[in-house]
Amino acid sequence: MRNIAKVTAASALFLALPALAQTAPERKVWIDWAPKPNTMKPYEGVNKPVTRLPDVLAKHAGQASWSEPVVETERYSARWVQMAPGEKTPTLFYADDRTTWVIWGGKIRFHIYGQAPFVATKGFLVQVPLRVPYSMETVGNEPALRFEVTRGGAQPSYPANDGEAKPADPPGQHYVRVSFPPTLVAGGMDSYTDKNRPYLDFFKEYVEKYPTGGPRGGLFMGDRDNQAAIIRGMGVPTPPDSNKGHYHIGNDEFWFVLEGKIDYLMEGVGLFTANQGDIVLALPGRFHRASWAPGQMDTRLAFNRSPTMQHNYTEDANGTQ
Repeated sequence: MRNIAKVTAASALFLALPALAQTAPERKVWIDWAPKPNTMKPYEGVNKPVTRLPDVLAKHAGQASWSEPVVETERYSARWVQMAPGEKTPTLFYADDRTTWVIWGGKIRFHIYGQAPFVATKGFLVQVPLRVPYSMETVGNEPALRFEVTRGGAQPSYPANDGEAKPADPPGQHYVRVSFPPTLVAGGMDSYTDKNRPYLDFFKEYVEKYPTGGPRGGLFMGDRDNQAAIIRGMGVPTPPDSNKGHYHIGNDEFWFVLEGKIDYLMEGVGLFTANQGDIVLALPGRFHRASWAPGQMDTRLAFNRSPTMQHNYTEDANGTQ
């Protein structure tokens, strides 16, 4: 009986521990020593602090079909793509990451496995889960312009169940006919959820519905490896340069300006304003700050590793900006 009593008492104490921990006061902000590079990673190749859409369009003036890479990092490959009227893509998929688009001109009909075909126009956000086959085609009489985001350096796969021809080999690689299991673990297709919808009409669901206010936004895409967050609000006075914002350890982040203007302060670059359609990139370890520019409603679509990625602010900022 004494042993039973001891076990019962010990069990009661163990069960009480979480409750005791919850009653302990929590810090409002944590202070730590965070690693930061002595020399900031430079912008090189196609990567720039800001890529202006008018410059991209001017570079390809007179071309009906073209592609222009604007972000190439270990995590992301992002590019502007324009397809001529009637042009189609092959059916393809990416093995281990979602594919995301911002449609910015013309009309694109998407064919996504398991979904009814739909036509996306300017302002549509579209995503496809990993290993879900899709294709797209330009409909109408004008070219279709899209911003496309895939995993850094990833090459697509192509369905071969029905005897489809082998695609052209990419540089340094070659295609092999393979099999994979139907389960999501080690194979199979991911699926859509309430938080990861096939598409969202930003201008209809946000701008038209809430012309001068409404929700701040939320996730359009989100899983343990990918995030695209809508961040919307009325313009505010540009903060002083003493507000450096934050930096990320080992992770880059970039934004598509969906609406209005966004003020950015970028370490080593300075203060600049990005306009609708511009792409802004912050490399790892570089302080950066984004704020809604004054004068109008402003929205940026933020692409980064995950909602849990650490934001490292200056010590005197008290964990915010």
